[in-house]
Amino acid sequence: MDSNNVLGEFLRARRELVRPEDVGLRGGGLRRVPGLRREEVATLAGISSDYYLRLEQGRDRNPSVQVLEALARVLSLDADATRHLVGLTGTGRRPGPRSRRAAKPAQVPASIRQLIDGWPTNPAYVQDRYTDVLAANALGRALSSNYVPGVNLLRTVFLDPAARELHRDWEDLTAGIVASVRARAGADVDDPRLVELVGELSIRSERFRVLWGRHDVVPMRSRVSKLSHPQVGDLDLYCDKLDIGTSDGLLLVVFHAEPGSRDAELLGLLGSLNAPEFTGYVKADEQGQPQRHSDAPGVDEPSDDGS
Repeated sequence: MDSNNVLGEFLRARRELVRPEDVGLRGGGLRRVPGLRREEVATLAGISSDYYLRLEQGRDRNPSVQVLEALARVLSLDADATRHLVGLTGTGRRPGPRSRRAAKPAQVPASIRQLIDGWPTNPAYVQDRYTDVLAANALGRALSSNYVPGVNLLRTVFLDPAARELHRDWEDLTAGIVASVRARAGADVDDPRLVELVGELSIRSERFRVLWGRHDVVPMRSRVSKLSHPQVGDLDLYCDKLDIGTSDGLLLVVFHAEPGSRDAELLGLLGSLNAPEFTGYVKADEQGQPQRHSDAPGVDEPSDDGS
């Protein structure tokens, strides 16, 4: 990463992803570079080629919002990526996270720890802006051995073979996590911790290197996580990511299943297999009504006479 020319890096990366035919240009013939040429971007955006060259080379870092919006249109950027582009110039930029980190490391509020520990049927964990896990409840740890404090999920998802086996949607997951890390970093690409992570993963993972080079920007959003768990098999869980207010970029990540579904049954089974104090898991009957199973010790099935 070149922290001195974040705008130029972004423009160049996104320009190389746009095919000439996508913007009404003839794409035939040999091209020395992928995507659009600089002069093509300039012409389509209504600016001079020399001015655009200065933007990519970092010799002009104060383009107007109108110029940035024109470039965003040519580069087929969505609303999130357009906001990111504008933010790279410093327009409306908020104080970077470095000053906050210098004060003290991010801390998980005690109330959040109590909240997730009280969820026996919802795996949950808390992560920081670097995807370090800071807290997790019992079912979260049962869902993945990586959902434990001290694990960096960005590193793990690319380097741990077990993570690839767990996530049936690994391709989508890796693309999403890289794009969300970029979105949260914004222009703060010289953050020491981020530089360390990106440097390590760029060397050790070709897929990470390709994804990071695309400069995709997508904020964290809810998704359906497709898992293949070694204890209970395949299950699809909703995964919601919630900002923790008044915190240093902390996210609360919560998994849940469709009520009454087989996924909910498997999630309950996972809890019973991993928590000795668990008193039974909920299963839906033929009419879709929840029924309490008593596979765990200490739970008695009712007798036929109702006693």
